[in-house]
Amino acid sequence: MSMLTTYPLALAGPALAVARPLFGAGLLVALGTVFKPLLLGVVRAVQLVFSPRLTLEQRRGRQTLHRVLMLNSLAREFDRYEPNQAAELRMLATRD
Repeated sequence: MSMLTTYPLALAGPALAVARPLFGAGLLVALGTVFKPLLLGVVRAVQLVFSPRLTLEQRRGRQTLHRVLMLNSLAREFDRYEPNQAAELRMLATRD
């Protein structure tokens, strides 16, 4: 064999060494794109197993508590300058 025919083959080794991981990464990205909905569904299912969703009653109770705390916080801010407004806010916080 002459030098002219072996030189391109000698360059093919390093080129393949670079191309092989890139091809694998591309394949991994393509598979991730194709199976993304399935993977997200599995992750969501595992998440629900470990921390189940609160019931509607629990979520409403939490929202109500948050509103009451927010209104009381506003009432404390208005206490010094607008006591009537603060009383109004406290009354709103105590109603059902």
